[in-house]
Amino acid sequence: MAQSVDTQVLVIGAGPGGYPAAFHAADRGKSVILVDEDPRLGGVCLNRGCIPSKALLHVARLIHEVRALASHGVRYEGPQVDLERLRAYVHNQVIGRLNTGIAQLAKARGIRVLTGQASFVDPHTVVVRPGGAPETVVRFEHAIVAPGSLPALPRAWQIDPERIWDSTAALRLPQIPSRLLVIGGGYIGLELGTVYAALGSQVTVVEALEGVLPLADRDLVAPLEKRLRQEFTAIYTSTRVASLQATAAGIEVTLEGRDVPDKLTFDAVLVAVGRRPNTAALALDKAGIKTDERGYILVDEQRRTSVPHIYAVGDAAGEPGLAHKATAEARVAVEALMGEPALWQPRAIPAVVFTDPEIAWAGLTQREAEASGIPHAVIKFPWVASGRAVTLDRTEGLTKLIVDPDSKRILGVGMVGVGVGDMIAEGVLAIEMGAVARDLLETIHPHPTLSETLMECAELAYGATVHFAPPSVRKSH
Repeated sequence: MAQSVDTQVLVIGAGPGGYPAAFHAADRGKSVILVDEDPRLGGVCLNRGCIPSKALLHVARLIHEVRALASHGVRYEGPQVDLERLRAYVHNQVIGRLNTGIAQLAKARGIRVLTGQASFVDPHTVVVRPGGAPETVVRFEHAIVAPGSLPALPRAWQIDPERIWDSTAALRLPQIPSRLLVIGGGYIGLELGTVYAALGSQVTVVEALEGVLPLADRDLVAPLEKRLRQEFTAIYTSTRVASLQATAAGIEVTLEGRDVPDKLTFDAVLVAVGRRPNTAALALDKAGIKTDERGYILVDEQRRTSVPHIYAVGDAAGEPGLAHKATAEARVAVEALMGEPALWQPRAIPAVVFTDPEIAWAGLTQREAEASGIPHAVIKFPWVASGRAVTLDRTEGLTKLIVDPDSKRILGVGMVGVGVGDMIAEGVLAIEMGAVARDLLETIHPHPTLSETLMECAELAYGATVHFAPPSVRKSH
C-alpha cells in the first residue's frame, strides 16, 4: 500500500543541482524531501560523469608524466594496468567516499531521502516508485526539479551493447580495447579518448564538424590537438559515421569524409555525440510544466517554471550542461522560493576540458566577439615565457584576455595548459566584478606559478610585460 507524506520543499534529482538545492532549503529551515532513482547520492556528475572521468584523467596524466621523465634522465618500466584495482580505486575510494559524505550531510540536515522514479500527478503531488517496494505519494508546497541528463545514443547504433558504449559504459572500464573509435570530438570524447589511449588503446576520433572542440577558440585548441594527434592513431574531422555493423572481427565502421578510409574495424566504439534532458519519466505535463522542442524545461531568471511554485535547475533546465552551473542555479532557485530578490544573471560560466593539456575559458570568446562584431582586443601571453612552465617542461600553453579596446575591461579569458582548470576562476571573478586589465596586473601573483601568466597577459594590454615583449616592442630594439 502506498504511503503519503507532506513536505515544504520537494527536490527531484540528487546531482550537483539537486542536493545543493535540498541543502540550501534545509539550511533555511524548510522541511525537505530529496528523491533520486539511484541510492547513491551525487547524480551523474559524481557517479557516472565528472568525478570518475577526472579520477581516470589523473591516472592518465601520471602515466604521461612518468614517460616524459625519461627525457630528464629518470626512467621507469612501462605501466602494467591492473584493471580491477583501477576500477576499485575509482568506484570505491573516490566515488564511494563522496557518496558517503553527501549522505551524511543530508542526514545531518534532517533531509528525508527517497529512492525511486518520481512522476508528477498534479502541480502539488508526485508519486515515487522505488521498483518492487510500495510507492510513496509526496505532497509539496514547492518543488525543485533537477533530473540531469542522459547520453545521446542514436537508435541505429544500438546494435551491440557490449562493444558500443556511451560515456556511462566507458567509465565502467569494461575492458581496454586494442582499437577504440570515439565518435564525437567534444570534451567527453576527447577526455575519455585520452584515458583509453594512456591505458593502451589505439584511439581514433571522428568529428562531423571542421574541428574538435568547436565551441573553443582555435588558438586554444591547437596545442591540445597537436598533442592528441601524437597520442591517438587518427583524428578525422569533417567526417561522419555512415553506419556501424557488428561482426565477429569487431565493429565495422563506414566513414564518409574527405581523405578518410571507407571502412575501419574496431574492438569497441564510444559514442559521445551529446546529451539529452532526463525528463521523459517525470510526467511534467500533469503538473503543467512546459518544455521546449528538445525537452528542456522552460525557466525564467529565477529558475521558475511555467508553474510558479515549481523550479528547475541543471542540465534539464537548458544548456550549458555543466555541474557548476547547476549548483549555482540551485542557490538562486532556493533564494527565489524564499522570497529573496535572486536572479540568474551570470556574466561568465567557466568551461573546462580536462584533457592534457587542459583548456579553460570564461566570458566572451574571440570567436563570439568576431561573429557578433563586438569591439575587442585580444592579448596573448605564451607560456614559453613562463618560468614555471619551463620548470614543468610544458611550455605549449597560452593565456589570453579579451578586453574592451578603450576601457580595457575584461570581457573574456581563455587558457590552454597544465592545470588551467584550477586557474580560470580568477578570470571568472574578474569578469563578474567588471575588472579592467590593470586590476589583474596590479594583483601580486606568487612566483614561480602558472597564475603569473594572467598578470603578465594583463600587462601586455598596456604595452609590454617583463618576460615577453609584443611584436611592436621587439622590432624597435
